[in-house]
Amino acid sequence: MENRLGAAALPVYLAAGLISLFLLVPLLLPIALSVSDTPFVVFPPQGFTLRWYVAVLGERDFTDSLTFSLILSSLAALGAMVLGTPTAIGLTRHAFPGRDLIRSLVLSPLVFPSLVTGIALLRFFSSIGSHDALVNLVIGHVLVTVPYVVRTVSASLIMLDPAIEEAARTLGASRWRTFWHVTRPQIVPGLVAGGIFAFVTSFDNYAISMWLFDAENVPLPLTMFSLISRMFDPGIAAIASLMILLSLVLVLVVERVTGLQKAMSL
Repeated sequence: MENRLGAAALPVYLAAGLISLFLLVPLLLPIALSVSDTPFVVFPPQGFTLRWYVAVLGERDFTDSLTFSLILSSLAALGAMVLGTPTAIGLTRHAFPGRDLIRSLVLSPLVFPSLVTGIALLRFFSSIGSHDALVNLVIGHVLVTVPYVVRTVSASLIMLDPAIEEAARTLGASRWRTFWHVTRPQIVPGLVAGGIFAFVTSFDNYAISMWLFDAENVPLPLTMFSLISRMFDPGIAAIASLMILLSLVLVLVVERVTGLQKAMSL
């Protein structure tokens, strides 16, 4: 009986392995190219060296853009959590006319083309005379990352029994004390997961950034595009590998804080 079950599951395991390989190859390829000992990109890579990592870490354009992207993504993730958390609470805990419409509008950046959103933001900021690139970029990135926080926090709230909050209110706790001492500890996993997803989405965003940046505020994806247009050596692959490493570290943080399976099901 066990042999039959094992034989029946073999095609499933094979299909899962092929799909995993299909998803991992695009990530492993730049890592392999980044250690090539040739002055140009070749495949399969020849030799082994880490000099391209040393070179890009010493590149002023890369380090400046990396620092700016880290600041921008941190601000965007913070803004998404500050705005997304009360939005999720309102949409999950309260019934009011037009709730479904508002939920659809809040989540629309997930399906709306980012390129169109970037053009619309550029036109809007121009019409109101807002020329601060950092402020414009933060607003644009918060706009497209809030839905991630709303979804993850909403999922945490759905799993939280409202009776616990009602009991705290009955015992005299204010809305703020109820949120801080009862609700907040329960939604921390969803909040952390949403914040990390927002950070990664902002860090890797190109479609919004390309319309709102200026010469002094250049996110890393735009710098990579500029470097590729001038040259294409293993240093570009090294930059991509560092971005993959950063994403991997953040995924491990999600796994440590919330559990990867739980976070991915939100």
